[in-house]
Amino acid sequence: MYFESRMQAGAKLAEQVLEKYRYENCAVVAIGEGGVLVGEQIAVQLHCVLMMLLSEGIAIPGEGLQFGAVSHSGQFTYNSQFSDGEIKEYTSEFHGYLEEQKREAHQRINRLLGDGGIVDKTLLRDRTVILASDGFGDDLSSLDVALSFLKAVRIERLVVAVPFCGVAAVDKLHMTVDEMHILDVKENFIGVNHYYDNNDLPTREETIAKINQVIMNWR
Repeated sequence: MYFESRMQAGAKLAEQVLEKYRYENCAVVAIGEGGVLVGEQIAVQLHCVLMMLLSEGIAIPGEGLQFGAVSHSGQFTYNSQFSDGEIKEYTSEFHGYLEEQKREAHQRINRLLGDGGIVDKTLLRDRTVILASDGFGDDLSSLDVALSFLKAVRIERLVVAVPFCGVAAVDKLHMTVDEMHILDVKENFIGVNHYYDNNDLPTREETIAKINQVIMNWR
């Protein structure tokens, strides 16, 4: 299955989600800029708040593998695809480099956010949280960050809404969320952009400004 745009994919997901959660106390949490374009369509239909989780991946030098990701709160979450032994090995070998990358990533995120915030935990508590993304492939570090972040918030129910994802993501979601809405599962995942005709995205700064305005309107 292919989509014209992330907004079209979000509209299709909204049709599924709306029927069940029309009268629920919901909040949509989007992963990244692409996830906001998907999640916005769902939030509009459900008349609920939209927020964004911002993170930045940290790669292992020379290998192009995402070792994990730093969230806007500064928390580092390891990529769940690595075993405990691999995490210990890479942490030992690249300790200084990885710590420096974590600090720099957190500083970059803080500079982007300024005095604003893109997630208000008080607006998530005791709600059904719909976690929206524009696609999950082989790198699940952004998903790991989101799941780790939401685990610390007292939410009622966690629902994932995503246009498509790889098999590994489906397996992980089965074990970690209450419900999934996935339009297509890709056995041979190529890349998120491959499945969209239009890959124009707003800048991170534009997206943060939009989300902050949404949150202010809901407070």
